[in-house]
Amino acid sequence: MRHQVSKITFSLFINLLFQACALHPAAWQPPTKPILENQYSLNDKLQSSTQIELNGWCGPEDIIFDAKGNLYCGVHKATDDFSDGKILKITPQNNVEVYYNAGSWVAGLHFDADSNLIALSHKEGLIRITPNKEVTILATKDEKERPFLIPNGLDIAKDGMIYFSNTSYTSPYTIPYGRKLILEIKHNGGLYKYNPKTAQITTLIDGTYFGNGVVLSKNEDFILMTETTKYRILKYWLKGSKTGETEILIDNLPGFPNGISIRKDGSFWVGFSTKRNDALDGIQAHKGMKKFVYSLPEFLQPKQELYGIILNLSEEGKVLSALYDTTGEIIPEAGAVKEYNNTLYIGGDIIEYIGKYHLDKNKVF
Repeated sequence: MRHQVSKITFSLFINLLFQACALHPAAWQPPTKPILENQYSLNDKLQSSTQIELNGWCGPEDIIFDAKGNLYCGVHKATDDFSDGKILKITPQNNVEVYYNAGSWVAGLHFDADSNLIALSHKEGLIRITPNKEVTILATKDEKERPFLIPNGLDIAKDGMIYFSNTSYTSPYTIPYGRKLILEIKHNGGLYKYNPKTAQITTLIDGTYFGNGVVLSKNEDFILMTETTKYRILKYWLKGSKTGETEILIDNLPGFPNGISIRKDGSFWVGFSTKRNDALDGIQAHKGMKKFVYSLPEFLQPKQELYGIILNLSEEGKVLSALYDTTGEIIPEAGAVKEYNNTLYIGGDIIEYIGKYHLDKNKVF
């Protein structure tokens, strides 16, 4: 019996050692998180949201609408299974149908000027779906032959240029790999431009910290991209004297920024996967501790807390207002947020429905 216990103990030790060696983290000291007061003041407004069911699918990471008011979103198989996915079409009457069988999660969606649905498939890369459901693969890798394994946020300019992020060219997305990205804090993936006339890919930012949501400014003079693991949003200049330069629009955000979209007034909605975790912030500067945490069995590792956050940001990066569901009971995550007809449509990686939050017509909230 003692021999058997020793064998089990040794096996567990080897497994922990193997897992620890699989992580190659950088040390990073996060800034002290902001106090949730003034423009960040807590409230329970998102708890008034209603829900649109997804017929058993989950993970509506991006949300868009066509000219007839139909909603489209990419979904995956289950909260912990990203191995299969579809693009759903949901009518104004909440009838749900599969618009495209992607065979994988689809994280970015946008219609071009010809009503083609441009999408980011984790299986096929950047693709175009015509109104007749004809699919063309536009791009699968960057100029250095690095694959788009987790293509993520997407927006299209008036001149037809397609801008998108890729979180990783190292590995497809799984929950363990997502944890690895969060703990390693290393450059991967990037921000890209695709020219549909020349089929040319141009890397705008080479290497990002969990590059995620992407959106153009109202005048299309700059583009924003969320960096989830660094709690910040980058601004890349497309026009003017700073063309080609990258700045930080806002950092030290109160959570993990995910999706970002624009309002008619030029301000932005930022959706968060969850709030900051004090324990995680505390170990980010300690490479050895991060390796130890990563080696632990999954059930002992930190979990995403159910907590809904949406911020409204000005073009200058000022926080205008905030919406919360601190209980996570109605909006457990707000990784995707899109305004349509005075309503916010809210999704995310693990959410099993789309939330609907009605805005006050006479003010922002």
